[in-house]
Amino acid sequence: MKAIIIQTTCSDKNQAKKLAKVLLEKRLAACLQLSNIESFYKWEGEFCNDNEVLLSIKTKKKNFEKIESIIKELHSYDVPEIIAIDVNNISKDYKKFISKSC
Repeated sequence: MKAIIIQTTCSDKNQAKKLAKVLLEKRLAACLQLSNIESFYKWEGEFCNDNEVLLSIKTKKKNFEKIESIIKELHSYDVPEIIAIDVNNISKDYKKFISKSC
């Protein structure tokens, strides 16, 4: 089993919690963390500076496409951030937790 962390940003805590709940209910994620962040980016030629919520999703690599589909379906952004980070080092116990949880 290969573990990954998928990151997406949400416009507010309610949207992030909704995504987290759906992913846990569908057993596609073992653990999710929400962090308040400040984002800087350019969108359609305009400089943007927004407060967002970063959602970090711990899961199995094989779940990426299903999670991507759910994020696209439920997300309020036209182009939501959906980034997968490979986990190269992980404790045996946490790997077992991810494997059993999703």
